[in-house]
Amino acid sequence: MNLTYSTNIVILGGGIAGLWLLNRMQTEGHDPILFETKALGGKQTLASQGIIHGGLKYALKGALGEDSKNIANMPNRWRQCLNGTGEVDLTGVKVLDENYYMWSDGGLRSRLKSYLGSKSLRGRVDVVSKDSYPNFFRQSSVKGTLYKLPDFVMDTNSLLQKLVFESHGRIFSLANCKYKFLSEENTPKQKLEIVTQDKIVTIEANLFIFCAGEGNSELISKAKLNTIKSQTRPLHMVYLKKSNLPKVYVHCIGNNFSLNPLMTVTSHETRNGQIVWYLGGDIAESGIDKSKSEQIKTAEELMLKTFPWMNLTGAKWESFLINRSEGQVQSGSRPEDAIVRDERNVLVAWPTKLTLVPSLADQVLTYVARLERTLLEKTLSLDKLQSLFKTPSLASTHWD
Repeated sequence: MNLTYSTNIVILGGGIAGLWLLNRMQTEGHDPILFETKALGGKQTLASQGIIHGGLKYALKGALGEDSKNIANMPNRWRQCLNGTGEVDLTGVKVLDENYYMWSDGGLRSRLKSYLGSKSLRGRVDVVSKDSYPNFFRQSSVKGTLYKLPDFVMDTNSLLQKLVFESHGRIFSLANCKYKFLSEENTPKQKLEIVTQDKIVTIEANLFIFCAGEGNSELISKAKLNTIKSQTRPLHMVYLKKSNLPKVYVHCIGNNFSLNPLMTVTSHETRNGQIVWYLGGDIAESGIDKSKSEQIKTAEELMLKTFPWMNLTGAKWESFLINRSEGQVQSGSRPEDAIVRDERNVLVAWPTKLTLVPSLADQVLTYVARLERTLLEKTLSLDKLQSLFKTPSLASTHWD
């Protein structure tokens, strides 16, 4: 049996970026649907540390470049969404901590980098007086400086659940389906053909948006796009569990010449309520060629050096590799903003970082506003589509 569903916007990829676009498109009066091949949020979304930041690691260069300008207002935009006045309703989403800190040890280069970073940032970066230190840093046995940043940390699980809830009935699973893109003669427009167990469903759209992170490469290949390429940045993330871990949210600025925070620590809860310390930053970027045991040993040594007052005896350590997917730029360097590329009736979108997801949506909507909207005849209702495809499940974090 052959069936056809027609709409103006189809999104492929069910991470935070795709789900944010789905919600934003609905708010703007469009009729979007979303397809996901696996579990929602299963790759980069739940591997994210959840930091909504204003560009500290870029500002550590000592100058406010275009990358810092693009990212500087992101914490304010996310906060507006959290209080219900932004472009996407995030009321009720859990914030892990309203404050984020930067810890500089006593080294000269470390303090210099921290100073340059704080002077370059848009927004206030305050030196925290010792009598106002969070409990964890009050126990410090080394001399250092603590800075309070205009950043905060979100619970990506909670964020994922909220975005799914707000778009209930528009999210469909392609698990156990085969699919391909079709192009009609004399027309540049693509269609999506999905083969289920007993039906062939053709999805027609004015615009397809690929927002699948690392999966964009496969979609680009399937759609036979010629002008759009992606690039990846591998990370070797580390986390540890131990009873009675305090909650810590901090960039640790090292005493070397790297412009990245030596280590970025966020704290998360497992399903049974145990606290996990999740480590990113330079340790994740520089550890991609290390084995799991080598990376964990490096993390243990760095943690002991950075927080020597913390007893981590008996902690359980784990690590995993994750690819951060980006739109390809000519130099191969890190993109300064979210990236959106177009070919035929397809947009391929990469947020670059979680904090830049609103910027990605802005770019997509600018493109959509210029798009000629063709009225497509609906041969299937949304209700019928819901009966043909299941809703994909939500992914779990690595520590769950």
